[in-house]
Amino acid sequence: MHDLADFNILMLPGWHGSGAEHWQTGWETAFPSMRRVMQADWESPRYVDWSQRLTAAVETCDKPVVLVGHSLGTTLAVRWAAAHPDSKVAGAFLVAPTDIDRFTGSPGYTIHGFDPVLLDQLPFPATVVASRNDDRVSFERAGLFASSWGARLVDAGHLGHMGSAANLGLWPQGLVWFGQFLATLDPV
Repeated sequence: MHDLADFNILMLPGWHGSGAEHWQTGWETAFPSMRRVMQADWESPRYVDWSQRLTAAVETCDKPVVLVGHSLGTTLAVRWAAAHPDSKVAGAFLVAPTDIDRFTGSPGYTIHGFDPVLLDQLPFPATVVASRNDDRVSFERAGLFASSWGARLVDAGHLGHMGSAANLGLWPQGLVWFGQFLATLDPV
């Protein structure tokens, strides 16, 4: 059985970052071993820039890495994993994956290089947590993502996009699911 001390936990926020009310921020505050991968531009994300920051963060880790992505952060994790199949990432906990293909080219869309959503199996274990009323991905599409990525799908019920607006606070149920996921991992 493994716990937080066995891994370096890297938080991958989505578009606009994760504000003070976001569960990722709450987890980082409660668990100092969790570290956010900071991006230079949260408003106009470019995959090439975000992936370089993720690569640099992974390279500084001294233990096996677990990625914790939300929304666009899940897309970053999946696309990055395809380009780095032999990394020291032991697993990924992916919350509220965004169906980015639905939004590409929409007015006000300032995200570049993250599409299309990749549907290849991930080179490490993963869990996808999806809500049944997420306005950025249908539950069925999230299920397709999980199946394609070789990930376990967790039904979060009706929590919307599971970001700041959901008012999840520290999100205790998410921590339970995350702990269950960590317990299944083999440090690489």
